[in-house]
Amino acid sequence: MESDLQQFLAQDGRNDEIARVRGKIDESGVQYIYFQFASVTGRIMGKGAPAKHWERFANKGFQLVYGSTANLFIDRHGDYIGYGAESRELVGLPDVETFCVLPWDPKTARVYCTLFRCEEEEVDGGAFLTSDCRGNLKRIHREFEQETGLEMRVGTEPEMMWLKLNPDGTPSVEGKTKPYCYHIDQFSELQPVIHRVVEYSTAMGLDMIQGDHEDAPGQLELNWQFDRAELTADRLTTYRQICRQVGREFNLFPCFMPKPFMGVSANGCHHNISLWQGQENAFLPEGDNPRMPSKLGLAAIGGVLEHLDALTCLTAPTVNSYRRLWDTGFWAPVYADWGYQNRTTALRVSSPDRFEYRSVDSAVNPYLSMAGLIKAMADGIRRNLDPGPPEERNIYEAMAGGKETRKIPMTLGEALAALDADEIVQSALPGEMYKVFRHYKRDEWERFCATVTDWDVKEYLDILP
Repeated sequence: MESDLQQFLAQDGRNDEIARVRGKIDESGVQYIYFQFASVTGRIMGKGAPAKHWERFANKGFQLVYGSTANLFIDRHGDYIGYGAESRELVGLPDVETFCVLPWDPKTARVYCTLFRCEEEEVDGGAFLTSDCRGNLKRIHREFEQETGLEMRVGTEPEMMWLKLNPDGTPSVEGKTKPYCYHIDQFSELQPVIHRVVEYSTAMGLDMIQGDHEDAPGQLELNWQFDRAELTADRLTTYRQICRQVGREFNLFPCFMPKPFMGVSANGCHHNISLWQGQENAFLPEGDNPRMPSKLGLAAIGGVLEHLDALTCLTAPTVNSYRRLWDTGFWAPVYADWGYQNRTTALRVSSPDRFEYRSVDSAVNPYLSMAGLIKAMADGIRRNLDPGPPEERNIYEAMAGGKETRKIPMTLGEALAALDADEIVQSALPGEMYKVFRHYKRDEWERFCATVTDWDVKEYLDILP
């Protein structure tokens, strides 16, 4: 029986596509190619090679240690995260259709890759590498389609802050603009940056549609058209790379840290989700209430609410993510409920054709978040879970009136415990993915717990006598 790797290479039309890319390389004068994939944290990893070797890499791939899927980091005990030094090497093969010339460097192109085990491995040789979060999302989405006949389409709201640089080139904690939400003058202050980001994004296949200045220093949100989950995840990853390049050109730092400032809004990355059957939106209302999602849509919302605690570990994935939840007064979604246009709940029906998942920030790895949401919604649909009535009131007022609503996890440690207890969300991290993610995030939490911070010193240095 052919391995996953062999079947991948034998896809119909792949050789024609490899030849088409060769024509584009020669026509465009591309001299170098980045063969890239996403790590457990969403960081872009990979190798570069001269374009004259395109065919060799397209057919044989590149090799890197398995630990590169965990950024090749070591934990606080000195052990490599996920995989030891004795582990084999992965094989990365390009998804040819993702080949794209970099608009800021026409001599260079990039292509996303799917990861496999080496063919010579004694166990599962040539199988998909399960710590490949991007490959996992594609396979999980395909399984969801086969089970339900539905596909998930997603649009994201990637907030981030443009920070000034210190004289030594390091990023400062000072925004380029004032924290005036929706203010056109502050938006105009960053217009040269916006023009460049939109120019590069459009050249790389993002259909840019709108943007605004948010209410933190230097904070922008620029949006592009929604699409299938895996395409949107690729575009969000590409957008981050674009912002980093534009930052170099304008001597600014594009900050995707969720909460670099207290007292102003954090960097969120809301996911706007709809379910489609062919070209029909299956989330749209069916009855007399033009705001009430379809029965299927309600079951999907029920699944997300059922698994929200564990999902939080994937969608608020850093220690800093929880500063966003503790800084009150900025619409942070800390309660597991849903409603129409209700920004105080974790989920809101923002339009009759979709719902907005709000418990997600700018540090998210979209391949993990979207895989987790697919698994949660599939469970909701399978079990026909009832999300309960929509909450029309401000959730804080509703609770003051006696409503019982649970909080989502308020620290990374709590979120990790919730993930440990939820087999459905764990299935979004199949095989070695869960081991790698848990090792990485458990170590992150432990390193934070084992650190004396400036707050500790200020609070306790002079505590006695």
